[in-house]
Amino acid sequence: MYEQGVGSERVGLARIDDRPARVESNVRAGQGRSPCPLPQHEVVWSPSVPNRLLARFYLPRSHSVLQGNSCQLLRDGVEAYPAMIEAIRSARRYVRLETYMFITDAVGELFGQALAEAAERGVHVKVLYDAMGSWTSRRGVFESLRQRGVDIRPFKPLSLSRGLRYLMRRDHRKILVVDGKVAFVGGVNISAHWAPPEGQGGGWRDDVLRIEGPAVHEIERRFLATWRMAFQEGLERVRYRMQGLRHLRRPGPPKGNVCLTVLSSRRSIHRAYLHAISRARRSVLIAAAYFVPDRRMVAVLREAAQRGVEVSLLLNGRSDHPFLEHCTRAFYEKLLSAGVRIFEWQRGVLHAKTAVVDGVWGTLGSFNLERMSLAFNHEVNAVFADPQLGRTVEESFRNDCGTCREVSLEEFRRRPFWQKVVERVLYFFRKIL
Repeated sequence: MYEQGVGSERVGLARIDDRPARVESNVRAGQGRSPCPLPQHEVVWSPSVPNRLLARFYLPRSHSVLQGNSCQLLRDGVEAYPAMIEAIRSARRYVRLETYMFITDAVGELFGQALAEAAERGVHVKVLYDAMGSWTSRRGVFESLRQRGVDIRPFKPLSLSRGLRYLMRRDHRKILVVDGKVAFVGGVNISAHWAPPEGQGGGWRDDVLRIEGPAVHEIERRFLATWRMAFQEGLERVRYRMQGLRHLRRPGPPKGNVCLTVLSSRRSIHRAYLHAISRARRSVLIAAAYFVPDRRMVAVLREAAQRGVEVSLLLNGRSDHPFLEHCTRAFYEKLLSAGVRIFEWQRGVLHAKTAVVDGVWGTLGSFNLERMSLAFNHEVNAVFADPQLGRTVEESFRNDCGTCREVSLEEFRRRPFWQKVVERVLYFFRKIL
């Protein structure tokens, strides 16, 4: 899938290593793309409606809202990686990185160098990577980082003696927090899969949210809780908790107008999706890398479409998990027949987990709308309420759909018989895929 240890020129990393001035040139303008096939709508809410009221309308009552955040949408590794590396290079106190995949290819080496340089100048650097997600990585690279001062550890090293449930519960989060001032949440791992397609980069499509403001501390709390759970016991856990609380006692001043909720409970993320979709007035736009919805999700999407809401799904046309790809298509007819529009991403692999409702509510993070995320994985999503950010995410979605193939119900019903058989068989095993 990728080559280990390739040079930065071969994966197009010259673009990744640029200073973050390049990040401001977000591709969301959609230059060079075909006209968007999705309709444009009038705004649902008056600009005078406060963001906190929008958040309360679209979020369940049990979800707390943090006001005063500034957010920037970063598309793919070409925008996310430069901003993340610059944040690490600017660190003065500490860096917290949590990722499912930390692959020791050119991107991993680029991040490893930045992390090691930060540790050598006295920054406290902690890195948590999932042992299963990073199983192809060279352990010698991680050992060299430890020798340079980086506290890098695997989450749940692979062990057959601990049972299947231990192996299945993985750390699927993607979090970077620097000095308690800036955080990154999204679907991008540390791997050349997300590097630009020039050279040997995979060019995977994904989204990351760069956050400043009070929500940064809530994201950091998730990292600290996972670290304590995995590595501290007894009095050591209490001591580490107190150290962490000292960092988090005083959130920074407001940085913007975005209302954010940080969700790390799998059920709460799922409930937030269902609640927002059920309250949608004009549009529900969801980009889902792996889409194997439960009955409640299918029902709420169908109900929204049947009451006149535009419901559009951006799904993988060529997934890196072919079994899931066929299983996803087992849901197409039920959704299409209710008026849901489905677009299949054709340019490589879609890895985004992003949604926007009515152009004002949205979420992005690591949570997939499938069984593993809902039942086993440690996940984190940022849920926002803000018309400006919502408009940016919506424009990005609609521009993506302009280069996709839309699936029609008539065309789908004419698919080969063998595909129907494969879909039904995999649908039967959908809870374990």
